Parts: sequence; structure tokens; C-alpha cells
Amino acid sequence: MCTRPLIRCLGGGGGGDGLLWHLDLKPYASGDYSIAVVQANSLLEDQGQVFTSPSATYVGVYDGHGGPEASRFLTSHLFPFLHKFAAEQGGLSADAIRKAIGAAEMEFLHFVKQSWIARPQMASVGSCCLVGAISNDVLYVANLGDSRVVLGRKVSEGKENSAVVAERLTTDHNVCVEEVRKEVESLHP
Repeated sequence: MCTRPLIRCLGGGGGGDGLLWHLDLKPYASGDYSIAVVQANSLLEDQGQVFTSPSATYVGVYDGHGGPEASRFLTSHLFPFLHKFAAEQGGLSADAIRKAIGAAEMEFLHFVKQSWIARPQMASVGSCCLVGAISNDVLYVANLGDSRVVLGRKVSEGKENSAVVAERLTTDHNVCVEEVRKEVESLHP
């Protein structure tokens, strides 16, 4: 798994700006993918990973805040939970993704409690979590936070320079959205 910033993990391209880079199209079982990253802080708190296998392709984007620890934790723990729940259920599903995110959150909370005495600042870190997965020609997307999935779709086949149309697949999930704010308030009165 990738536990380093994406540019070092996947190799990077993208201009001379060290805070902006991209990975050109790479093949996977259902087509091609690419990644672009803009680093907003001097300390890189964000992590990402791509895992491809014959049965599925998984992408994780973890937008850390307050420090890199939560996003790094997700990088090393979320996909193993995802594989576990998908195997238990006989394949990938929205429920398997939901359970994997919940299990990773519970494991992180346990980690923070265990670290409290030595590292109390751990109680103030967190991460948004965006997961995309393709299995059996079905695209699954789960988003907690304000990271975004954009699907690029070719609009003309057979041409060397086909046009691509971008379609946003996620909505922001944060307390600026009234429905999310009410959900958070009900969970944490």
C-alpha cells in the first residue's frame, strides 16, 4: 500500500510547481485513470492510494486536517477492512464500503484513546474520506467530506483526440450543508 505522498508512490508529472502535480492516464481492468493533486498546506496532510486487482479497482483520497495522522491511518487501514467485508459478503457492495469506513473509524478512535497520554494532539486530527471502487462494471463512490469525484467520459469514439466530458459524481458532505449539520448535531448533542 502507498503510505507516502502520491507523487512519490505513483510517480508524478505535472509542471514545475511542487504543490501541483498530476499522474497521466494509467490502464486498469475497466479503462484508464488519472490523478491530480493540489497541495494546500506546507505540511502534506493528504494521502491517496490506488489498488488494482482482477476483481476490482479501488481509489482512496484522504484529506487530512490538523495533521497527517488520520489520513495516514486511513491509507494503511481502510482497504484491508474493505477487502475483509467484501470477502465476507461475496463481493463488493455499498454495505461493504459503509462497514469498512465504520470499522476504520472505530479503529482510529481506539488508536487515539491508546495514544492520548503520549500524544494528546491526536484528539484534534481528522480526515475526510473519499472511496471509489469499480467491480463487475459497477462504480461505487462513498464520500465523507469535501473531496470530489469527477468522471471523465469520452463523447466520441474512434478518434485519436476524442473529447472528454467531465461529470461530478459527489456532493460535499460537511457541516456547511444543512442536512449534514443536523445529522452531526443529532449524533453529538
